[in-house]
Amino acid sequence: MLKTMAIAAIMSFGLLAGCTSYIPREDLSLVPCESCGEKVKLVTIPLPVIASSPNEGITAGALSALLFHNTNDEISTLLAPQVNYNSSFGVTASLYGAHYVSPDRNMEFNLSQSTKVNHDYEFKIRDTTMLDKKLELNAFVFKLSDGSSRFFGFQAKSPEQQETNYANDEVGFNISAGYQFARHFQVLLGDRFRDVNVRHGAVSGVPYIKDRFSEDEIPGINGFTAHTPRLAIIHNTLDNKDTPTFGGYVKLSIEQSLKALGSSADYRHYEAEIKGFFPLDNARYISVFRFVYNQTLGHKVPFLERSILGGETTLRGYGRNRFIDNSYFLCNLEERIRFFRWEVFNVTADWEVAPFVDMGAVMESLDKAEFKNYEVNPGIGFRAIVRPNIVGRVDLGIGKDGPAIFVGLGYPF
Repeated sequence: MLKTMAIAAIMSFGLLAGCTSYIPREDLSLVPCESCGEKVKLVTIPLPVIASSPNEGITAGALSALLFHNTNDEISTLLAPQVNYNSSFGVTASLYGAHYVSPDRNMEFNLSQSTKVNHDYEFKIRDTTMLDKKLELNAFVFKLSDGSSRFFGFQAKSPEQQETNYANDEVGFNISAGYQFARHFQVLLGDRFRDVNVRHGAVSGVPYIKDRFSEDEIPGINGFTAHTPRLAIIHNTLDNKDTPTFGGYVKLSIEQSLKALGSSADYRHYEAEIKGFFPLDNARYISVFRFVYNQTLGHKVPFLERSILGGETTLRGYGRNRFIDNSYFLCNLEERIRFFRWEVFNVTADWEVAPFVDMGAVMESLDKAEFKNYEVNPGIGFRAIVRPNIVGRVDLGIGKDGPAIFVGLGYPF
């Protein structure tokens, strides 16, 4: 019942109490808006938070979405304070913010603190204004602890009975610079760093990972450091980075973890990703596919640095990190159907329903893949889109462990 209410809560967006007000710009010194007028339109929308996932369990609470508009009546800043309760983590207070300086520059932050174990502090920035818009810069820094993390063992058929819990307490960054060298091609150089400690989690009913496994069996459970330079080649014809309706995307990338740079082990990641978007009837229907192959090669690779499936962006019928091995193959098929376009509180939103199927499996290598190991997760998504850059979504996927619901911002892929 509560899982069904998660969908109802989000999709009743337009029926909840909300208001539109106009605030003098000089009264908003903490909310920058270079393109706002003397009076800034503010749309305030209260929403319940009712969500469930295999890792976290049931979470309930409330948030208020504050949407600040510029002179073109576009959302320039989004603030979302939230308070919720979960039986494992206690009370969590958080503040999410996104500032869209221009179509070529935006930044996001998230500040979250729970009374038990969990916290999450993140900051992201993206800038494509330099070198005649041919240079794209991205930076992401974070400090987090997730006490809901689960580990079931390696390989595709890791049994549910082998489930363990832990908290991955980590700090790190991910930076990249991409240069457009042809009309649709980009070469990207990046650097990723994470320092991870594995501690007791917040789920008391599940064994602690270190009580069931050793460092020899599971490299990295006593903590690890990863520092990995990255090289990628991208071909991109999508019409929009955040809310694409047509085009294609291909990325080939390699990451190299080096002890010489402070990593706990030497290993390599290879990944190939292909996405396609095919609109019909003036983009009322958009058929979307994604194929990904990921491989990790090396010795004593930390378990959280291997090829991983499960969660809101891969296999949506399972919790995060459900399947871990040296490689994975993933296929996502989704039909995004716009039911209607509606103006709610003076904000124009597209309302979508998206039936989907996620298929994938982890394996030692692609040549050792077996059809019987593939997971097939049917499901359905519900989305509210404020173009060009805001997507609120609820995805319900069905896996062999039961249903999973993910509530969040942005498309899954």
